[in-house]
Amino acid sequence: MKNVMLLILSVLSISLSAQRDVKDSVLFSPHFSFSYAHQFPAGDMEQRFGANSNIGIAFNVKTTKNVYYGVEWGFITGNKVHEPGLMQNLLTSNNEIIDSEGRIADVIVQERGYTLTFTGGKLFSISKINKNSGILLKGGIGYMQHKIRLETQIHDVPQLQEEYIKGYDRLTNGIVLSQFAGYYHMSSNRFANFYLGVEAFQGFTAGRRSFNFDTQEVDNAARRDILVGVRAGWCIHIYKRTYRDYYYD
Repeated sequence: MKNVMLLILSVLSISLSAQRDVKDSVLFSPHFSFSYAHQFPAGDMEQRFGANSNIGIAFNVKTTKNVYYGVEWGFITGNKVHEPGLMQNLLTSNNEIIDSEGRIADVIVQERGYTLTFTGGKLFSISKINKNSGILLKGGIGYMQHKIRLETQIHDVPQLQEEYIKGYDRLTNGIVLSQFAGYYHMSSNRFANFYLGVEAFQGFTAGRRSFNFDTQEVDNAARRDILVGVRAGWCIHIYKRTYRDYYYD
């Protein structure tokens, strides 16, 4: 953990000590970004989940030709789950789940997942004053995974622990394609670098559990899992320290 913090501080130190003027030229700019997206499911994913949040971390490079590429990771989290038949074999006649001590158990049902993509695209400048900002179009390919998270915080429900929970979580994964279209802003102000746009994912996935305990079915059919949303991000550019010449009389 200490080494990670030192790395982050070193990156920030290099970035903050640099002086770059976006009006001078089209700059080569590697950068980290942190982002948030609000997403809506479609296709097969809409049958299982509602809207979700996506927290992203990325490392990207913008070249002097305004070519844009990098690697991006997004953590999917949501609390709207409507999977038919979920835990139906554990429910009493009153639609309750009983723990090992005979008490009514509180089971938290949530969505969890992630995407990991390698992306590439092009920045189209729209201003002669700042050719490092403009319309950003990019696409990517990678991996998507999602599942239903079942959590019993204060109750002991043996059927939802350890290996048994795999019979209920609907683990799903596969190849994913991504697209992004939006505005990318790079400023001489080191704190005013951001992007905003519309993003979409199409996952070609399948269920990875051999058997669902509650529905007594094998769930391994091919799925088309789609997410569409709006993403906003803040960038930390990594600049080399610039040197200045000083002249003395």
